[in-house]
Amino acid sequence: MIRELADQEETEAVARALAAHLRNGDVLALEGTLGIGKTVLARAIIRVCMGAPVEVPSPTFTLLQSYEAKDVTIHHFDLYRIEAPEEAYELGIEDAFEDDVSLVEWPERIAGLLPAGTLVLRLEPGRGGDGSRRLAISSGDPDWVARLAGLDT
Repeated sequence: MIRELADQEETEAVARALAAHLRNGDVLALEGTLGIGKTVLARAIIRVCMGAPVEVPSPTFTLLQSYEAKDVTIHHFDLYRIEAPEEAYELGIEDAFEDDVSLVEWPERIAGLLPAGTLVLRLEPGRGGDGSRRLAISSGDPDWVARLAGLDT
């Protein structure tokens, strides 16, 4: 599935729609270059799940921020600064992947550790060079395909 996103508002709208389909054990891999909007997407998902406006700092330096929502715990990982995939174990990534919702920025740093059912959200520059973005959503998991079949933004 490919979505053209004209601006940050459209990125946040897609995030809100995705958040409505999340379940415990879901892993979302947020791919794209530095500054492309991965954190914008993660923030919007977290805010929807929290059900209220909440401060969502980038976990660039802490590597992990966790949020206790009503029905789910959300872990926001930023793995830009890790040097080896094994470092992710120190963050409790295995338990997060199994029990909670995990949003993972820079997932290529731990590619071999990602579960088979990971939903990949790849952001790229839009075609117009005007700050727009292109979002490719993919997963090899038929469950995700079914859950997102009617994705409305």
